[in-house]
Amino acid sequence: MLQIDNTIISFDVLEEQFLCDLNTCKGICCIEGDAGAPLEKEEVEIIKNILPVIWDDLTDASKAVIEKQGVCYIDQEGDTVTSIVNGAECVFTYTDENGICKCAIEKAYREGKIDFYKPISCHLYPIRLQQYNKFTGISYHQWKICECARICGRKAQLPVYKFLKEPLIRKFGQEWYNQLEIAAEELKKARKNK
Repeated sequence: MLQIDNTIISFDVLEEQFLCDLNTCKGICCIEGDAGAPLEKEEVEIIKNILPVIWDDLTDASKAVIEKQGVCYIDQEGDTVTSIVNGAECVFTYTDENGICKCAIEKAYREGKIDFYKPISCHLYPIRLQQYNKFTGISYHQWKICECARICGRKAQLPVYKFLKEPLIRKFGQEWYNQLEIAAEELKKARKNK
């Protein structure tokens, strides 16, 4: 484990390799699972406010769930998560012309309609955050459905933290990320010298 400021980072984030392969997986991470994506408190209000902008990109099933229970719910662990359809797919998904499941929130952001990218938990995946008293734990989540991303990551020699540079900077800032890069290089040197 590595500590930077009030974060504790698993070495897997620095050493494992990852690169999404949407053509292979078809965005299945937005469909699989038993709960929605974790939401930070302020994200709930943001999503409620942008809902009219993304509404037309949502499926009828998603609209029905949102009308019934809202954009989020509290899961079994007591966390606020995005609402899901049929116990699986996120209500904010849509399928593009290539059959790839994507995020309607991100689509609106890329089209310049909103200034919110998407929930930080989605943007950071496969990194998961765990809040402790004074620290945020940062770990790499290995899910079997992401095997193609691990294969692509190994081919590209792309560590998880480099793949997720943009969302890590979004969440923790540029200075924090600079420290992470230095730590990764030091760890790499130390592993070689063993």
